Amino acid sequence: MSGSTFGTFFKISTWGESHGKALGVVIDGCPAGLPLIEDDIQEYLNRRKPGQTKISTPRREDDLVEILSGTFEGLTTGTPISLIVRNTSQKSRDYSEIASYYRPGHADYTFDQKYGFRDYRGGGRSSGRETIGRVAAGAVAAKILKELGIELLAYTKSIGPVEINESAFDKGAIRQTSTCMPDYNADQKAVEYLASCMAEKDSAGGIIECRIQGVPAGIGEPVFEKLDANLAKAIMSIGAVKAFEIGDGCRVSAAHGSSNNDSFVSEKGTISKKTNHAGGILGGISDGGEIIFRAYVKPTPSIFQEQETVNKDGENIRICIKGRHDPVIVPRAVVVVESMAALTLADAMMANMCSRISYLKGFYTHRN
Repeated sequence: MSGSTFGTFFKISTWGESHGKALGVVIDGCPAGLPLIEDDIQEYLNRRKPGQTKISTPRREDDLVEILSGTFEGLTTGTPISLIVRNTSQKSRDYSEIASYYRPGHADYTFDQKYGFRDYRGGGRSSGRETIGRVAAGAVAAKILKELGIELLAYTKSIGPVEINESAFDKGAIRQTSTCMPDYNADQKAVEYLASCMAEKDSAGGIIECRIQGVPAGIGEPVFEKLDANLAKAIMSIGAVKAFEIGDGCRVSAAHGSSNNDSFVSEKGTISKKTNHAGGILGGISDGGEIIFRAYVKPTPSIFQEQETVNKDGENIRICIKGRHDPVIVPRAVVVVESMAALTLADAMMANMCSRISYLKGFYTHRN
């Protein structure tokens, strides 16, 4: 299977299946000298692990990470970093029945068509647990970016019809609410909405928003490696994400140029914009403003209602899916979105080091 590697300079390769012995990632291109211990990565993994709230799957996994290589005495060595998280709560028998049919909304049918074979235990590589490797690597990328003064903040903007109130935005609430909403009132309403979905054996989708501050102007390429295009690819590679937008997104199609253009202003020798309809990126290159984008997440496809489908013999059947599933994917996907953004940006920052001869001369002629 190809397509499990992401990045050019800061490159990752994820591996493992939902019900295999373990999952993990190999990071190639992390510079030497970065302080890194398992707790740095565990903090991120704790944000996505299951079984923590009533609106999360009851599957309980500690998701404890081990650093197998690439560090010495708490610092990265510049060699490949290998990270592993062992599976401890598989119940493959819950999935034995689905070996004979295709679940609606899942990749069962497409996997069979591509490979002629699939790991039906929890979806194999299509499972949400595949994101463990992404998040573990994203924690390392985010730490690199923090060294450069760049901060990422992702959160739940909406679940179903419930959307946060920007005037009630509370950054601290993101880690406190079960929905990862920065609005306690919206969180309560969303939990009530999800309770009604669960009572009807149904699920919900939502929107994740991500804000990135501290990115200097000039990051990204003007043609095929645009920063917004690469962010879109990274975010759309997350299994449950069905749409991506940056800045005003789809609303620009109904705007006028006079209202959509961000006017530049110079104050005390610093150039900035009066507005940020573009979302911090112009022509595929960062403009120095806050980068803001949104990921639209579909409802969890595994629901407990009876559904129509087809078995491997081509017969029409009706099914009721068993197992342990999230009624909403959004809260646990927040850190995945943040991680994929960090991976994309770390790679772009490294690529930018060779965009000017002055950058190379500045480094190689002033080395100690």
